[in-house]
Amino acid sequence: SAEKITEEESKEKKNKKKGEMSNLENVFGIMTTELKEKLSEVSTQKNQIETILLHMTDGVIAFDMNGEIIHINPAAKTLLGLTDKEDTFEKMFKKLNIDVNLEKIIYLENWTSSEQKVEVGNKAVNLFFAPFQDENDKPTGVMVVIQDITEHVKLDNMRREFVADVSHELKTPLTSISGYSELIESGMASDGDVVRFAAEIHKSSNRLLTLINDIIRLSELDVTVREDIFENVNLYEIAESCVDMLQMSADKHNVTLSIKGSNRTVKANRQMMDELIYNLCDNAIRYNNPGGKVEVTVDEDNGKTFVEVKDNGIGIPKEHQERIFERFYRVDKSRSKSTGGTGLGLAIVKHIVAKHPNAELKLESEVGKGTTIRVVFN
Repeated sequence: SAEKITEEESKEKKNKKKGEMSNLENVFGIMTTELKEKLSEVSTQKNQIETILLHMTDGVIAFDMNGEIIHINPAAKTLLGLTDKEDTFEKMFKKLNIDVNLEKIIYLENWTSSEQKVEVGNKAVNLFFAPFQDENDKPTGVMVVIQDITEHVKLDNMRREFVADVSHELKTPLTSISGYSELIESGMASDGDVVRFAAEIHKSSNRLLTLINDIIRLSELDVTVREDIFENVNLYEIAESCVDMLQMSADKHNVTLSIKGSNRTVKANRQMMDELIYNLCDNAIRYNNPGGKVEVTVDEDNGKTFVEVKDNGIGIPKEHQERIFERFYRVDKSRSKSTGGTGLGLAIVKHIVAKHPNAELKLESEVGKGTTIRVVFN
């Protein structure tokens, strides 16, 4: 009987031990599962962050307290032109001739970011320096974000130049109008002078109105909010209408203006196509020689419709060809003013082509032989 009790107690102890071990195994199992889930979550977050940094257009570099790189994404290397040799904060920014101090950013900036605009090669970049800290608010390093602002700087410069150019272009005819009208008002001009001065005032007024209209049109083309209407238009009919309209101007400049080709339909904005062909023809007439020719062609090449304006005028030097479509850019400023050009015609052409995703602008020119400008529709 005593032996039986002892055996039962032993069995009970074994079962209890088994139960405890089973519970412990269950606890460990739950802990392992939770740990795996946490590790998977951390790994996923890490992969997500790395993927985001990898595909960011802005550069990102993280430095520890010693200035060693913790992380750098491809965009940062590209924007700053870095290699793997520039592996510390000091080396990197010394090479780039950028005056920044790691300790100052970490300790003396009161946890606010600082910013620097610098030039790196042919790029303009914005550098944002910001310290970061751990969960105990202790500084652990510095984050640098690099933004490419080359286009912003370029556009800003272009705007400033445009304002300066507009002011200058408007001032010239206004000064002329003011001067001649003052002479008439003072009574110093003879009857013959009054007629001549009135003609000059009329000429300057027309130039002023043309200039203002071109500036307004460029501003309208710059606006991207408005939805332009695109429809099937017959390029030959539009070109033919422009040629008829400009025949008087061509005769005045002693230039032969002609058209050839066939009816071709493209998806485009009708008003813009009219302006595009008009400006190309007008420009070809103004910058031609007496006895010169301007030929407009609407046809097809390799399955693509094109409109082409070809002249045998003064031509454009190679060094000016890239800039000829800029606002107010002129190869020969004195000639432009004598012919009444505003310097905005080709800029309007470029804007119109940019408004048509299916259009491409091509230029061929040689000094003394003439210029060919072709707009191809895909």
